[in-house]
Amino acid sequence: MRRRMGASDLELSPLGLGCWQFSKGSGLVGKFWPALSDADIASIVRISLAGGINWFDTAEVYGGGRSEEALADALNAIGASPGDARVATKWWPVLRTAGSIPRTIGERERRLKGWPIDLYQVHQPFSFSSATAEMNEMAKLAKAGRIRHVGVSNFSAAKMREADRALRAHGLRLTSNQVKYSLLDRRIERNGVLETAKELGVAIIAYSPLEQGLLSGKFHRDPGLVKRLSGPRRFSPGFRAAGLQRTLPLIDRLEELAAKYGASPSQVALNWLILANGETVFAIPGASKPRHAEENVRAMTFALDAEELRELAELSALCGRR
Repeated sequence: MRRRMGASDLELSPLGLGCWQFSKGSGLVGKFWPALSDADIASIVRISLAGGINWFDTAEVYGGGRSEEALADALNAIGASPGDARVATKWWPVLRTAGSIPRTIGERERRLKGWPIDLYQVHQPFSFSSATAEMNEMAKLAKAGRIRHVGVSNFSAAKMREADRALRAHGLRLTSNQVKYSLLDRRIERNGVLETAKELGVAIIAYSPLEQGLLSGKFHRDPGLVKRLSGPRRFSPGFRAAGLQRTLPLIDRLEELAAKYGASPSQVALNWLILANGETVFAIPGASKPRHAEENVRAMTFALDAEELRELAELSALCGRR
């Protein structure tokens, strides 16, 4: 299963693999996940590729480049080639200007150990420069052959338009906007981001597509698991007793559909995400264990019907984030 990402020539699987968890426990952001072994990372990447996932999303800020290195090492260890696997990474803009983009691209290339950067994204809309200035620098990298396509992350509808307009001046187009999107967080449907993406032909890359595991249903069935969580997840309103109760009707229906398709609730939630808006939305679930990678790829092996897609949308509107 492949689809074209936005207006680019990238033919990608609807699911990619998010690689934040490859940060090796390094840096403030990387400490969100436990440090994974090289063997586990290689296994996760191998299972993902074997299951049909052909692209991987990482970032400079994930362990200060450790995730990029770990991904490159895993791809090299299993003998993958650039034709098998596409790499997306991101430039960190906070407290920087657009001039940092050309100054730091060499570090991205070094960390990725020669793997081509198929999609280079501005990670946040916050920098000392305008989106236009950032896109002008991205366009130079694309024309120099150091990156293939340009994306953004967490951009508003207005900033998406600005970025695409700037790239058009160089004969390029904005490929994607990576944003938080799941059955329990559908704000992009109301703030103009999804509508603008469809209008411009920009792909949406959904991060946190399982709402940090909440859509698996395991916390609803065993609330005691919340106490065992490390990191900030356990303090999220969705993981509290009232939050679990509010989202239970959606979990019940996900479980019913999972039984029908021989799948899991997580797989059904991912299937909804990649089908509910035609081919606009891609998703990047993570995997910190090989079995998580196996779980991800199964989500691309069936298709919810139109009535099921509609029903889940209605249920999620009743209990999702407003």
